[in-house]
Amino acid sequence: MKKEIFILLIKRIFSSVLVLFLLISFLFFLLRLSPGDPSLKYFSPDLSPQLAAKIRESFNLDKSLINQYSSFLLNLTRGNFGISFTYRIPVFSVIMDFLPFTLLFSITSFIIQLVLGFFLASLSIKKINGKLDKAISQISLIIYAAPTFVIGVLLVLIFSSSLNILPSSGLSSFENNSYPLIPKLMDNLSHLIMPLITLSLGGTAVFYKYLRDNFENVYNRTFITYLRSYGIPEKNIYKQNVIPNAINPLISIAGVELGILFSGALITEVIFGLPGMGRLTINAILSRDYPLIIGTTFVSGVLVIITNLVADILKVKLDKRLIKGLLN
Repeated sequence: MKKEIFILLIKRIFSSVLVLFLLISFLFFLLRLSPGDPSLKYFSPDLSPQLAAKIRESFNLDKSLINQYSSFLLNLTRGNFGISFTYRIPVFSVIMDFLPFTLLFSITSFIIQLVLGFFLASLSIKKINGKLDKAISQISLIIYAAPTFVIGVLLVLIFSSSLNILPSSGLSSFENNSYPLIPKLMDNLSHLIMPLITLSLGGTAVFYKYLRDNFENVYNRTFITYLRSYGIPEKNIYKQNVIPNAINPLISIAGVELGILFSGALITEVIFGLPGMGRLTINAILSRDYPLIIGTTFVSGVLVIITNLVADILKVKLDKRLIKGLLN
């Protein structure tokens, strides 16, 4: 079994690296071939042609497309994505300033989604097709269908503009540095309440739906009837048989959801002005910062690959029968 898991790891890593390489290569050419020139924002009628040429040379835009790509591949083998056009420092230095927040923000949201989804599914399954079950299912469907930006804007209109009880953007107030420790933490928390709700609602609806349906499917299996016929209490059946069998199919969904969160809660971070990977990516695109766009895409792709690989390994650990399907 260890050998098979090792083969699975090697196969998945190889295919993932190939996909990631093709993705950033496609993005490289797409950015260069799209209209616009990132050096134009530094140009002025007062600049001499010589100085304008030096600006393009500093961005490595004076060479042919093939030469730029060759230089890009050479730097890529060294783990170097170049210098950000906007920040004028190495791309990974910029990313490391924004990545920690996105990781912490995403993991917190992911935990909230799992806990709430499991709690709501447990409530629904106690009385399948009852009033509570139908109400939660309908509300979750509405939340899932609602775009993230709509939820975010509505929260800002209600709790910030109308009621004025929660801040609308940023991580802290202007006076945060002068606060004692506890008020400072409470101020940070108040700034994160609406972003966490916005980011977590959609994922909670997804986890609830999958868990609720999985619970129902497991309850309808024959072995559950056998366990009941032996007089085993419902609580024991639920904890020891229903939950383990219902959670296993959810691991793949959880891996994808966490990967999406890690890659940057783009809309949420932009709406609430949060210093994360999503907002960094948007700013890089708007400023046509080629190296930074490719760097953020690469990091996001790596995080998605890692989370999906971990999900596959967990599935194999829980059910050895899945190893053949994953190896094919």
